[in-house]
Amino acid sequence: MTSARPEITSADVRAAAQALDGVAHRTPVLTSHLLDAELGCEVHLKAENLQRMGAFKFRGAFWALENLPEGDGVVAYSSGNHAQAIALAARIQGREAVIVMPSDAPRSKAEATRGYGAQIVTYDRYTEDRSAIAATLAAERGAHVIPPFDHPRIIAGQGTAALELFEDVGELDALFVPCGGGGLLAGSLLATADASPDCTVIGVEPAAGDDVTRSVAAGHPIAIDVPRTIADGAQTARVGDLTFPIIRDRGAEMTTVPDERLVEEMRMLALRLKTVVEPTGCLGLAGLRSHAERWRGARVGVILSGGNVDLDRYTGLLSGTVVA
Repeated sequence: MTSARPEITSADVRAAAQALDGVAHRTPVLTSHLLDAELGCEVHLKAENLQRMGAFKFRGAFWALENLPEGDGVVAYSSGNHAQAIALAARIQGREAVIVMPSDAPRSKAEATRGYGAQIVTYDRYTEDRSAIAATLAAERGAHVIPPFDHPRIIAGQGTAALELFEDVGELDALFVPCGGGGLLAGSLLATADASPDCTVIGVEPAAGDDVTRSVAAGHPIAIDVPRTIADGAQTARVGDLTFPIIRDRGAEMTTVPDERLVEEMRMLALRLKTVVEPTGCLGLAGLRSHAERWRGARVGVILSGGNVDLDRYTGLLSGTVVA
């Protein structure tokens, strides 16, 4: 007999926002007259690349750890941003953290994770099961496993980014959200329900990692092979059991973009807005550009989900010496 899934609501997002006030950065909303003219709509970019540890993931990580008994350790698995978020949140709260990271994770993300005080255990993302490794480590250490997206407080915490966007700019016609396992997308849908109920929420995946797009079309979760994409934060093979019902039942639309489009957006953001955004963080903007004609004249929000990228790789992608 399976246990009932916890109900997660917009009230949970607001509770997370209250707890994160003064802990997480209230990131700015960026605008560009050139971008508006180019896309034919009013674009509001929520700059989570300027969040603590460089990504929206800090929101959910801090809120999830805040609920644990004082002093208890945590184990997480992540290619980078969740790893850094858990490591930083654990340091703030005085906890030990062990992070299971793929051996090919971006160097800057691994170094930052260690810098926040976490221990790293590596694995091969294409042949080994990270969740099984994490479960074994947690059992050995008496610690709690905090998954990267399929957790009630992770979902609620991530939704605070969209909630802040609506509070700062008002209701929107559409919101484009990067999508890996669906934590940010599910949380954004919950925030939208109260703050901007007529807003259409669109999740954007890399073309090589379209598991959520397939799942929404099929009406049930579909697993794929681990995708090979420069959007390392979206290299998930299956949508979460908690995130998927929210994405499906709250009517999220899905779209995909090729890696080449992510590089184009990275370059545009660097040149015009003077801001560094990692490939995964550009998914939402690339999705909007692909559907700009539909949203001509509309007020549109985009979440720039993170800015953690190796500088050598970043400059290589922008210059074309590294091929997407």
